[in-house]
Amino acid sequence: MTTIAQRVSKQRTARDLETQVYTVDAAGRTLGRVASEAASILLGKKSTSYVQNAVIPTEVTIINAKKLFLPERRIDGKTYVRYTGYPGGLREASMAQIIEKKGISEVLYKAVDGMIPRNKLRKDRMKRLTITD
Repeated sequence: MTTIAQRVSKQRTARDLETQVYTVDAAGRTLGRVASEAASILLGKKSTSYVQNAVIPTEVTIINAKKLFLPERRIDGKTYVRYTGYPGGLREASMAQIIEKKGISEVLYKAVDGMIPRNKLRKDRMKRLTITD
């Protein structure tokens, strides 16, 4: 009786990999395109050792956030809705209010955050995002 030798490959963990640093330039680009590129990198899709269930050690820096292309129609029309958890606690804020209060980087952060899957790895992935004006 013959046996078939099995090839066993060791699964690479995040500790085995070196940290890669990516820079995304937002100058003249739209919000969604910059956010989707950053989210894709944070998920590890650009890495050759992509694993769905692990955080790949990549750092993403978005530069020139102030030069992001945002039409006036988008700034006036987009609203962010959240619920406080209390009766009557539905809160709305327009994009213009958020830009005025917290800056354009908060809008970009919310856009990237919305593109990351809602699971246990989300916080660790979002910690690796840096936005500079």
